[in-house]
Amino acid sequence: MPVKTSLKENISIALQSIAGNRLRASLTSLIIAIGIMALVGILTAIEGIKQYTNDAFADLGANSFTLQNRGEGLNFGNGGHRKVYPAITYLQADRFKQLFKLPVVASINHDVTGTAVAKYNSLKTNPNISVTGSDENYLSTGGRKLAYGRNFSTSEIEHGTSVVIIGDEIRKRLFKGEDPIDKPVFIGNNRFKIIGVFASKGSSAGFGGDKFCIIPVLKAKQMDTVKNPTFTVTVKVSGPAALDASIGEATSLFRNVRDLNIANTNNFEISRSDSIQQELSGQLAGMTAGGLTIGIITLIGAAIGLMNIMLVSVTERTREIGIRKAVGATPAVIRKQFLIEAIVICLIGGIGGIILGIAIGNLIAVQISGTFVIPWFWLMAAITLCTLIGLISGFYPAKKASRLDPVESLRYE
Repeated sequence: MPVKTSLKENISIALQSIAGNRLRASLTSLIIAIGIMALVGILTAIEGIKQYTNDAFADLGANSFTLQNRGEGLNFGNGGHRKVYPAITYLQADRFKQLFKLPVVASINHDVTGTAVAKYNSLKTNPNISVTGSDENYLSTGGRKLAYGRNFSTSEIEHGTSVVIIGDEIRKRLFKGEDPIDKPVFIGNNRFKIIGVFASKGSSAGFGGDKFCIIPVLKAKQMDTVKNPTFTVTVKVSGPAALDASIGEATSLFRNVRDLNIANTNNFEISRSDSIQQELSGQLAGMTAGGLTIGIITLIGAAIGLMNIMLVSVTERTREIGIRKAVGATPAVIRKQFLIEAIVICLIGGIGGIILGIAIGNLIAVQISGTFVIPWFWLMAAITLCTLIGLISGFYPAKKASRLDPVESLRYE
């Protein structure tokens, strides 16, 4: 009489078989885990960076633009040599700011470093603090708010005074609940007085998140070791409707500031906040496709390895298959048992790979952007993919096992 088994019984048999061949099952699961880890890890890191950039531009909206030196924009994977254009000097940036009379708010900015260490007494941060020089308009153009303290004064901006507004992460690491206002803090080798603390936006928001500080732009110029540093000007207009007209006016004015005649092309760039986000999103989409391709190729190799190991398993268990058929197991039952065994091995490896992938992907994402994410879509996709790999890799070995002759199988040594 034919033997029928339930899904629960098949899974139990598969687990018993796996337990009886721990080394082989472990190696097979490891192959799958590495493939899934590569896939989930890459996509988790990209997802974290994508969320970070979306949050970074959220407060700027679609009513701001930045003037910067040509060639300083986003360039992923463009390698090779490129033309170097004259840096935008502080005098040029300041002159533009003074002459741009439209109803706008403009700030001059200069990035000093992204690897500074902030120190207060015996406490210090990790070397991941971003230091930016700016002016009294940074709060408006940067989309930031003060939790407490005050903004830069005109005198502090003009004289490059050693004062600083710190991000909330610095406050947490150095002051442990103590009021940081008017306290001295060392940033690198420079001593500053804290005059304000930015409201927290979370580790995923804003360039630098909360691990950053703003100092007067002239002080930033003094600290920078680059011989001819370049500055940027961020302009926030009254609304999206005024953006195009403001960009046109800004282009004409800045050409005059840079002493360009009609025959000269622009040696600067104007980047809209929304276009930067779109460009970065497009590049991240390309990175996602690349990561997906790498992961799929890895999993194809894992699937081939699983099929080979399952074929070896069929050969080793030929006598076992003969006994099962002799007691009434049908080819369908044998086929189902081997398929489920392949799927279970894949899922064990897949779960391990998902855990490692999330850990490694988030480690990369946190180091780059401070963002921790759980990519639910890719998790479900990985589990589905593991099931499909188990079906595909186990189909031929299961079919071969189901077709074995019971008499010949019982004679197999």
